[in-house]
Amino acid sequence: MDNKSNSLNWFEIAVSDIDRAQKFYEVVFDISMERSDMEQMQMAFFPFDPTSGKATGAIVQSTMHLPSQEGVIIYLNANPNLEIALAKIEGAGGKVLIPKTQITEEHGYMAFFTDTEGNKLALHSQA
Repeated sequence: MDNKSNSLNWFEIAVSDIDRAQKFYEVVFDISMERSDMEQMQMAFFPFDPTSGKATGAIVQSTMHLPSQEGVIIYLNANPNLEIALAKIEGAGGKVLIPKTQITEEHGYMAFFTDTEGNKLALHSQA
């Protein structure tokens, strides 16, 4: 890793019910996720452009993936304004833990939430 490369290449969000979790993320972010079964894992991928050089990830159900509110927190991109996604979280079965909060004027805003699987995640936007 160097100053010109992404510090994050891939992420996986552990889920216990892939159908429920996929519906949650599709509703909150107004996206469609493609599904794939790999070995003993079920995955649904966040949308991405393989030529962009930007990181992406998936929700994953397997015996090695256990949802948790402990440990690493992933900030998902909620630009242009995280209030759009945040307003959908509770209606989709999640819970808002920290409402939209300004980090700094330069670094924008964040909010914390739990998904339908019990994972603690965050949203980030510049506005």
